[in-house]
Amino acid sequence: MAQIPSIPRPLVRTNQWTIFLSVVLTWITGAEWLLAIPLVANLMGILFNYNPIMKIARVFLIKEGEKYIPEDITQQKFNACIAVFCLAVGLISFIAGWTIVGYVFTIMVAVASFIAILGFCVGCFIFFQIKQFQYRRSLRHS
Repeated sequence: MAQIPSIPRPLVRTNQWTIFLSVVLTWITGAEWLLAIPLVANLMGILFNYNPIMKIARVFLIKEGEKYIPEDITQQKFNACIAVFCLAVGLISFIAGWTIVGYVFTIMVAVASFIAILGFCVGCFIFFQIKQFQYRRSLRHS
């Protein structure tokens, strides 16, 4: 039986905490460059299948990766795309002096990452709704 590619949940949680904490620290310190840490890491994950945050966190796993609750790679890449977009718009906005836009996008990504830490994945819900829409649309066109 072929195994579906997945990521151990603790690695996903570490990435979510990194996003959340970098946004909060940016708000507290005004150092917008902190947004670049999860931005670059998640962009590398999307483009090269190599997220340095997750690679570093993997060293700290106690059990084998397969022993943890798996998170679907496709959904995680979709979530990373949303996070990269929000972090990039937030970073660019803060640098450009568009503070309100910067706060809007960083609040969205911070709230989404914190809600995901608590157990509900907003990105996964959006992904599911898109797949449902595509499926219903395919039924109408067949």
